[in-house]
Amino acid sequence: MDRYLVFGHPVRHSKSPFIHTLFARQTQQELEYGLAEPAVDEFAQALCTFFDQGGKGCNITVPFKEQAFTLVDRLSPRAKRAGAVNTIKLTDDGVLLGDNTDGAGLVADLKSHGVTLADSRILLLGAGGAARGALAPLLAELPSELVIANRTHTKAQQLAAEFCDLGPVTAQTYEQLAGLFDLVINSTSASLQGELPPLAPALIHTDIAIYDMMYGASDTAFISWAKQHGARQTMDGLGMLVEQAAEAFTVWRGIRPGTKQVLRELKRNLGVI
Repeated sequence: MDRYLVFGHPVRHSKSPFIHTLFARQTQQELEYGLAEPAVDEFAQALCTFFDQGGKGCNITVPFKEQAFTLVDRLSPRAKRAGAVNTIKLTDDGVLLGDNTDGAGLVADLKSHGVTLADSRILLLGAGGAARGALAPLLAELPSELVIANRTHTKAQQLAAEFCDLGPVTAQTYEQLAGLFDLVINSTSASLQGELPPLAPALIHTDIAIYDMMYGASDTAFISWAKQHGARQTMDGLGMLVEQAAEAFTVWRGIRPGTKQVLRELKRNLGVI
């Protein structure tokens, strides 16, 4: 039976085995999917051993995405742009192909919620790996403007400069932000600590769409804050998790699973309110 894993540290909380088991059942694919939690300095050896022992593919999560980028034989265009790999496939000719499905998962989830990206004004909070992975897929949807805001402004500037060939992307400080945004995406991990990005409440209006890449059994701190200031459409990253997994499954198996039922099952599993 074909074997797949998710590598991370820590990774025991991962819902990837749950998601991919449902995908396999739905598409009648014979595979098994497990967890691997090597020490941070043992990831390269663990990855090599997995494929030497017949592994077919894997997902990569924190803190190994950047390291995986350096360990594969070939990179997909979106992995090159993201500077990180979250999906690896062993091809039929024995090549380790590194891909990044995070941005595609984000865009797919936004669209599933009816969010219009074309000609929209988007604010992306954060300038780390999650933001980097999202930029190319977001810009491919042809927004009118994409603004990056980050606590360290120079990082936002560097990221904007790197992706400006793909579309109208700029960097602003939190203090400079003004005007109406159609969509705000929080790519920071602040919600995991119950913290908030320093965003002015005046930027929130009733027609804005709010997206937090983090998720939990109840609203994240950022979503709760946005609701308090009038946002009517709020979304967390649970759908992105399922959509990026579906993209990875498609890379591995050549068949795209449906996500709606799997997302419902995942919410039930998590006890999401």
